[in-house]
Amino acid sequence: MTTPQTNKAVYKQLHDAINSLDLELISRTVDEVFHPDAVFHAPGPVGATAPEAVKGAWAMLLREFPDIQVTVEDMITEGDKTVFRTTVTGTHQGEYRGLAATGRTITYDEIFIIRFSEGRVAEVWGVVDVFSQRQQLGERIP
Repeated sequence: MTTPQTNKAVYKQLHDAINSLDLELISRTVDEVFHPDAVFHAPGPVGATAPEAVKGAWAMLLREFPDIQVTVEDMITEGDKTVFRTTVTGTHQGEYRGLAATGRTITYDEIFIIRFSEGRVAEVWGVVDVFSQRQQLGERIP
């Protein structure tokens, strides 16, 4: 049975792995806490499962922002869903979305809704402030 406490504990395990900056630990943790066929409802690789999309995103982010950190600002749990509002910081040290490394530190917001089933992540919906990322990296946005 999934409880709000279980959901928070599962998310904390994932959050701690992400902030470790250890891609192997992140990948292992994703495999542990996500259902293998979990669905990711956000732009990402077409046809990828949520575990594949999350592992791919973190492999990319760690190349581009090797000191990236995610801070949980708010966590709200209702039934089988938990909402997380996070602030992300990192230094741009690798090519990101076609932009060469700038050395700039950026801070942006994210909101994720995670549906849990049987104590594991079953679905993820996410919104990432890509506009703010690109603007802070010096891209001129009309």
